[in-house]
Amino acid sequence: MNKHDKIATRLSLILTKLNNGERLTVEALAKEFNVTVRTIQRDLNERFADVPLKKEGKFYFLEAHNLGKLTLSDLNNFAFLSGIYKMFPSFSDEFVQHLLDKDVASAYLIKTHNFEDISHKIEAFKAIEKAIINKNRLSLVYRKEKRNVEPYKFANVKGIWYLIALQDGVIKTFTFTKISKLEVCSDVFTSDREMLEKIENEESLWFSNSKTEVILKVNSSIAQYFKRRKIIAYQKILEESDDGSLLVSTQMTFEEELLQIVKYWLPNICIVSPLFLQEKLEDSLRSYLN
Repeated sequence: MNKHDKIATRLSLILTKLNNGERLTVEALAKEFNVTVRTIQRDLNERFADVPLKKEGKFYFLEAHNLGKLTLSDLNNFAFLSGIYKMFPSFSDEFVQHLLDKDVASAYLIKTHNFEDISHKIEAFKAIEKAIINKNRLSLVYRKEKRNVEPYKFANVKGIWYLIALQDGVIKTFTFTKISKLEVCSDVFTSDREMLEKIENEESLWFSNSKTEVILKVNSSIAQYFKRRKIIAYQKILEESDDGSLLVSTQMTFEEELLQIVKYWLPNICIVSPLFLQEKLEDSLRSYLN
């Protein structure tokens, strides 16, 4: 595997090449970074959607008046948007320069979630992005129902894109690829600061004014994962027993969302409270076994 086959350094190096005036082809980049042509196409068409790329034939490049304008600040902003900055202990300008060194890049191997392919809906993606920036209302069809919404944010969770918007004053989450018959309306809305803060501070992708506290017992065999990072939104470790097991609390918005996470960690986790939720879990397992 080529030493440049690491998403953080690949994207940064492609940006640097463009910034230096190089004319790039999908095939040459795929060969250099030892990835598929489809991966490079996704880089250029989706991840670099806001970069003013020009295309002539098979060549991608920046026009002369855009050369040299991608600064360390731009790279930092890109790292922040893509989530790359969270992978490292720091992301200062000095570290970015350090990371772009080819020898330093060879020290890293980063494996992330696979991203869904939205290339067939790139125009809709750009239209929604523009509507979010300009605060235009949207008309769309979702789950066979026509809706009028105020778009606030795009969110990417585990490689899947979601639109977070207000519908009749209520925060809703829409899977982007399931949106159809999209229309950008000419009328604009006023962004609600309180709603925006709620969206940005919510740890879960699903929004509700009603949350229920759930207590989980996590066996020692998997406790390290819960101690290392948050496995569940609103996760708090309440107690660590002598045997290494944990009592963990979380806030539940939707039962099914939490049950799916618990099922993933079976048999090394159980629901201590509320009791009805553990009973519901056991009933679903019995049904499956039958």
